[in-house]
Amino acid sequence: MAPSAPPPPPLARRLVALALALALAALVSPASAARKIPASVTPISRDLYRPSDTLLSEIKALVARNPDRLTMDTVRASNKGYSAEMLVVTFNHVKKTVHDGSKIKILLSFGQHGRELITSELALSLLYILTEKRKIAGVDLSSFEKILEHLVIKVVPIENFNGRKRVEAGEICDRRNGRGVDLNRNWSVDWGKKEKDYNPFEEDPGTAPFSEPEAQIMQELSKSFKPHIWVNVHSGMEALFMPYDHKNTTPDGAPSHLMRSVLENVNHRNFQDSCLVGSGGGAVGYLAHGTTTDYLYDIAKVPMPFTFEIYGDEKASTDDCFKMFNPVDKITFDRVINKWCMAFLILFEEGLRTLPDDQVVSQGALDNWVPMGGEILERNMDQKSGGENGKLEGLDLGMQELKTYFRLFMLSTFLLMFMFCSRISKNRSRDSDNI
Repeated sequence: MAPSAPPPPPLARRLVALALALALAALVSPASAARKIPASVTPISRDLYRPSDTLLSEIKALVARNPDRLTMDTVRASNKGYSAEMLVVTFNHVKKTVHDGSKIKILLSFGQHGRELITSELALSLLYILTEKRKIAGVDLSSFEKILEHLVIKVVPIENFNGRKRVEAGEICDRRNGRGVDLNRNWSVDWGKKEKDYNPFEEDPGTAPFSEPEAQIMQELSKSFKPHIWVNVHSGMEALFMPYDHKNTTPDGAPSHLMRSVLENVNHRNFQDSCLVGSGGGAVGYLAHGTTTDYLYDIAKVPMPFTFEIYGDEKASTDDCFKMFNPVDKITFDRVINKWCMAFLILFEEGLRTLPDDQVVSQGALDNWVPMGGEILERNMDQKSGGENGKLEGLDLGMQELKTYFRLFMLSTFLLMFMFCSRISKNRSRDSDNI
């Protein structure tokens, strides 16, 4: 564990400059500043990047072609007039020889920040590799087939669909959701704390932890699926991060050593030790509060929660957001996709090898998750409706509250009886003294 943070890397300093530039632009012209793209700024490469609707349609078609391996949920939630929708794809190798309860469960989230388009393209490519594509840049993937039989993988291709739409409409530097909240600051661990360089345009944490429907869905998905490995995929630099983001240290003990060992092995095997490895808060150059990864480690108790940063152009100017966060030529685009698809396969292998057996236990049916939060939440699934399960989960939550109240009632009754008995004892003692 590092006692203090190292000097901020060049890209981290430029991200701070970018935040200040965006805030100034918003003050000058809040309604239109983000929509106008100067001629000197790189536009979205439409020949490389699919529109969000097209990308999701392609994923749905892929699921339809591979029903033996892929299933799909569409989840909608709303809170105070703001709605969000999220597609969740589940990969589960149909092999009766391996019981679901003994499988490693992995949850992957892409596109949490709207401007990081490359991450959702990576999600699509990874789903192709899990189903139909058998090579990466000429490398045969058949050796990983046996590993995949021992995994259940849930993929969220675009966590921040509304924010992605804002970027596609011209707000090319925006990372926030549809109502201006940074989803990676909306979780409860150290929520709301602001550093000296805090900028609300970039890092608005919302009105409260989990105020945003997107965060509510992801929280309940993590609670019900109970993954062993979690990866939040971003762009802006090339790094393999573990907790913590809100302080410049890593967790103590054996779990921390296991996480670092997995990341170092991925870095060595796939990147020739070129990626930054460590805690997000200690390595990236600034602290982040209310992040997903810190919650999943501290609260959800996920054994291995990671943040992968898959690309960053250090030469791009601070106002050239698309180029800073996304490859703009096909050669670089293909290299990033291939390199990080292979990184995930190596991660799967390392996780399967490294996770202790006592952490891989049955958690019940893997497709029976019904997230709850906000005012409205509905689940669409080709196989079955989640309405009945939603009622059961709501009933279960109500029973938990009744049990809590009952315990408090019994505790207060015991205290009252204790006080009553103590008073009687004192009175008797006083009476005996008077005699």
